[in-house]
Amino acid sequence: MTGSSRTVHLAVYDTFADWETGHTTAHLARNGYTVRTVGLSREPVTTMGGLRVQPDLALDELRAQDSALLILTGADEWDTGDALAPFARAARGFLDAGVPVAAICGATAGLAREGLLDGRTHTSAVSFYLAATGYAGGSRYVDADAVTDAGAAGGSGLITAGPTEPVAFAREVFALLGVYGPEKLDAWYRLFHDSDASAYEVLQGE
Repeated sequence: MTGSSRTVHLAVYDTFADWETGHTTAHLARNGYTVRTVGLSREPVTTMGGLRVQPDLALDELRAQDSALLILTGADEWDTGDALAPFARAARGFLDAGVPVAAICGATAGLAREGLLDGRTHTSAVSFYLAATGYAGGSRYVDADAVTDAGAAGGSGLITAGPTEPVAFAREVFALLGVYGPEKLDAWYRLFHDSDASAYEVLQGE
């Protein structure tokens, strides 16, 4: 993986599903990462939850070499036109540069339309949701909470998840970036996904 190791970029746009990356961005920030928001422009956007977000930078200012990861969330606009297609093209640029991308919910359809899932193992809300895009990657679809395709040797990883799996999505991001070791990653997932209180002691340990 190339690029900055401590800055993660979160794409923001009108109606973006703010709950889908809450675990991901919060725990990255608590573990020494800087999360910067990227909009189509620097104009404010409004999330699906009604929050107003001022992007840190515009998409045409984003460079893969300055990033450890590009995160794309779901939004109504992924399924109502081509307004968010520039973000899918940006994802292609990241992957081509060897920098990973993580997409959840409707963003997976955007990547499918861009052809980025045709040769990569992936998941989404349900297989026929992606099939409706006309993409050629149906044989690589996996019925799982979240999936990481590591890419070819020396390449970049691609994480995909369905809209009901923000915790599994976060787990895959943390694993890819090496935020937690295997034992703590398992404990983190058990705590936030399964409400396993015993996992808290593992997270607090050295």
